[in-house]
Amino acid sequence: MGDGAEGLVDAEARIQDRLDELEQARRFSRRVVRDPELEQRLQSLRLARTDLQRQIDGGARAWRLEQLTRAVAELDRRIAELTV
Repeated sequence: MGDGAEGLVDAEARIQDRLDELEQARRFSRRVVRDPELEQRLQSLRLARTDLQRQIDGGARAWRLEQLTRAVAELDRRIAELTV
């Protein structure tokens, strides 16, 4: 088998692994009944945290970095509060 064929086999295996993970996640999510409002609040907090983390990772001045770090800590606190 040539190098190209091995790459194709690897790609197919990764795709199949990902499909298996998605199917497992679907099965699990069907079993867990959650509050849609709570899920929406959590998703919003997580998205805000991701945005702030990108800003931190992008490099910021020291004063802005401090603000962003405090904001991320507050979001982490709120997320933890809702997931307990």
